[in-house]
Amino acid sequence: MSSYQGSDIFQFAIRMEENGEKFYNYAASIAKDAKAREIFTRLASEEVKHRKLFAEMFSKIDTIMPKESYPGEYMAYLQASIDGKAVFTTGATKELAGINDVIAALDFAIQRELDSVLYYSEMKKYVTASAQDLLEQVIEEERKHVVILTNIKKTF
Repeated sequence: MSSYQGSDIFQFAIRMEENGEKFYNYAASIAKDAKAREIFTRLASEEVKHRKLFAEMFSKIDTIMPKESYPGEYMAYLQASIDGKAVFTTGATKELAGINDVIAALDFAIQRELDSVLYYSEMKKYVTASAQDLLEQVIEEERKHVVILTNIKKTF
């Protein structure tokens, strides 16, 4: 039996998009170049769009919450799981401290998007067929970000 529900993975996706938006806003704030600032601001907006898309997908999944010791325990666990990973966590101050230019920010973002694709690809085997189809849509959105970031990096 799976320890993850399809709904769990979409909760993760929503959380990662929130963290991605925060990272891109941070990257925009440190960018000295106006074009770079514009790119990171646009990517932060993309994360908001993705979060809304994933929330819509989440609404199509039946949610089953496990028994909790206290109200909100399970969601707190899910959020801590994502925040503890290297997928766009703004709390990762050690990693963010090394991001002081556009190329470093792009490299960081590309790696985190690739991590997301890998994570979701692995999670597909733990969910139902209908959730797999929705999860494939999430993977495609993340792959698009990899392509966008890689193309932007070529211009710098």
